[in-house]
Amino acid sequence: MAETPTPETADLPEGLAEIVTDFAETPADDRLQLLLELATDLPDLPEKYTDHPELLEPVPECQSPIFLVTEIESPEAGEQAEVRLHFSAPPEAPTTRGFAGILHEGLDGSTAAAILSVPADLPLRLSLSDIVSPLRLRGMSGMLSRIQRQVSERIGKITVA
Repeated sequence: MAETPTPETADLPEGLAEIVTDFAETPADDRLQLLLELATDLPDLPEKYTDHPELLEPVPECQSPIFLVTEIESPEAGEQAEVRLHFSAPPEAPTTRGFAGILHEGLDGSTAAAILSVPADLPLRLSLSDIVSPLRLRGMSGMLSRIQRQVSERIGKITVA
C-alpha cells in the first residue's frame, strides 16, 4: 500500500518518494548507514559498458570518479519511454556510490517524463545535509542533471536550462 505523499515527496516519482521518506524516518545517526547500504546495492555495469567505457559519460561535478549512461527503451514513445540507468563508481567512493544507488533505485525503469519531472532540490530532501558536505550534495545534483539532460536528448525533447 502506497503511503500518503507529504509536501516533501508529493512531486517525486514513487520510488524516489519512498527513499526520501525512508531517510526522513531514519534516525539521524543511522542515515549514513542507509546511504552506505544503497552504495552496496548499486548494480554492476552491464558487460556491454564494461567493455566500452567510452559510452559512459563522466560527472565532473562529483569529487569521486563516477560515470553514467541512460538507455531509452523505444525513444519514439517520447516522454512515456522507459529509462534504464547504469552507473560506474569505485568502491572507495561510498558516498558517491550511495547517491548513484538512490538515483538507480528511485528512477531506473521510470518513464522519461517521471525522470524529467524530478526537482533539482532532490539531494536536499534526503535529510543528509548534517552529515554530507554541500560539495557532495552538489555532486548528486550533477548526477541528476546529467541524467535529465541525457534523457531529454535521447527522446528529442529540447529543454532550456
